[in-house]
Amino acid sequence: MNIPRRVSLFCAALPLLSGCVSVAEAADLRAAAATPVFEQWRETQHRANDDLLTAGLGLEGLRSTKGPAFTNPALPTAAEARQRAIWSSWRGIADLTPGGGFGDNYGTVQSSPGREFSAYARIAGARHPHRVLVQVPDNFDPSRRCLVATASSGSRGIYGAISVAGSWGLAHGCAVAYTDKGAGSDYYDLEAKLGFQADGTPAAQGALAFTPEAVETSHGIAFKHAHSGDNPEADWGQHLLQAVQFGLQALDRAYPQSAPFTPANTRTLGVGVSNGGGAVLRAAEIQGDWFDAMVAGEPNVSVAGAAPLYDFVTQAALLMPCALLALDDLPQPPLHAQTQPAGARQCALLKTAGLVQGEDVVAQAQSAREQLAKAGLSDGALRAGAFSTGFDLWRAIAATYASAYGRYAAGEHPCAYTFPATGPDGKPGPAAAELRASWWSEASGIPPGSGVTLVDGNAVLAPDEPLRGLSCLRALWTGDSADAKRVRAGIANATANAPRPGLPIVVIHGIDDGLVPISMTSDRYVPQARAAGAQIAYWRISNAQHFDSLLAFPDYRKRYVPLLPYMFAAMDQVWAHLEDPTRGLPQDALIETTPRADAPLQPAQLSIPAVSSR
Repeated sequence: MNIPRRVSLFCAALPLLSGCVSVAEAADLRAAAATPVFEQWRETQHRANDDLLTAGLGLEGLRSTKGPAFTNPALPTAAEARQRAIWSSWRGIADLTPGGGFGDNYGTVQSSPGREFSAYARIAGARHPHRVLVQVPDNFDPSRRCLVATASSGSRGIYGAISVAGSWGLAHGCAVAYTDKGAGSDYYDLEAKLGFQADGTPAAQGALAFTPEAVETSHGIAFKHAHSGDNPEADWGQHLLQAVQFGLQALDRAYPQSAPFTPANTRTLGVGVSNGGGAVLRAAEIQGDWFDAMVAGEPNVSVAGAAPLYDFVTQAALLMPCALLALDDLPQPPLHAQTQPAGARQCALLKTAGLVQGEDVVAQAQSAREQLAKAGLSDGALRAGAFSTGFDLWRAIAATYASAYGRYAAGEHPCAYTFPATGPDGKPGPAAAELRASWWSEASGIPPGSGVTLVDGNAVLAPDEPLRGLSCLRALWTGDSADAKRVRAGIANATANAPRPGLPIVVIHGIDDGLVPISMTSDRYVPQARAAGAQIAYWRISNAQHFDSLLAFPDYRKRYVPLLPYMFAAMDQVWAHLEDPTRGLPQDALIETTPRADAPLQPAQLSIPAVSSR
């Protein structure tokens, strides 16, 4: 049953009335969305030198370039694995450099004591569970009950959104519910037959978070995003909904005297960046009052009738190394001296394959650049994409997503890609126990990285066809093979639909985003959603690219501003409106910014839009 929102406001003022909603009504609300049974419940306490937000590290500990040590490098304790996971998650998303503004102009790393509840959740019909986790700060007030729900960015582990949702939500006294949305860092060593338990420690048996169904001949490393067989992107919205449902159940356990906690009496804000932003927009489609508002930053979202991001990624993997030679003044890293020779070789290969025109490198690079521009990529986004090109992200993303879309098991990749560990000599080989123990805490969820590499089997099968692997990935979108049809079916299942009418949404995107280009995602989603009656504010930010963490490099902070300040501002403004509807909602804005270079970031440089009262 639907309970009017005015009941929620009334209940907030009368916490002694068991939330003002009867147990029967609460059961009806939850049954309406087929609340899952959560498995492997864990509750842990985090106080004193081990808080919720920084695991006791504080700002200086998070800034350290070396992660917290494991007493036994091959077998960390659950507390040690958690602390390093939180350290890694902060450093992968936020700009924590002195003068960068985090903790001064936006966000906080203030210690937040409290409790964590974690479990496994499962989408109906899924082969493998996803992780859910709820942080309940000690200053949570059941009379002003609030829940921030978030999904990890990229393919990161369960703490992947802590620098955004955790920092904002815990500072506001809200519980924060997380999901790894079916991806995460639960790697599995196929040869050692070792994975990870619910507490993040390595194990060979028990209730592991991910045990792949691999073919007999498979070897190397399996990871959930690529090898679960569940195409997690198709269910991102359901993953976030289940995080909310778990959050409400966790609050029931944390405050039984104030139970039940329901969508009608608990204010809920959905927030996420990148893939997490995509999950927020997919959850916005779900009917029912599960969410009061949404804030999506740089969302990876595809809409019906337009090419998906996989189309661009496979084009970029082939063309961008060559196309970048047509632009000067590229950001560093990667260093030009390292990338230019590889780009020239790629131009020559593309020319031989008939994929670019021109008799010299200059003409070939311009041909590649024009093709990417025709696909919708601006020069600003192309420049920012130099990082993804130099560090082989396009190939890594394409190989991983192709496997997920087609629901291929480990060892079945249609383009012969494998993911072996690297030995001490840097070559593929068995994973050392110390390396394996670090995966849950440090891995990004998509190799290469953390001692796991990406190997193109075509290099052995067809050494005289160096573009064969990338061309195969591209053909999974453009071709007509059985594998291509299988992958395209998975892509179609991940297409976004219109959000629930009346749900306030803020979409925020950097104009120079080189990984999830604004022209191919938010610029397409917002008009279609509005045409369906959505209530959306759209902030487009100049001089902003995809990775705030890159602002640690001097050349990047001379060019770009961080995106996270706008996430915090949007959450503040939306929350103020929910608290007092006479305060307006955010409105559309094209935001002109000034990068800080080497001086401390000043609020005026961000030009954050203000909201006027009604």
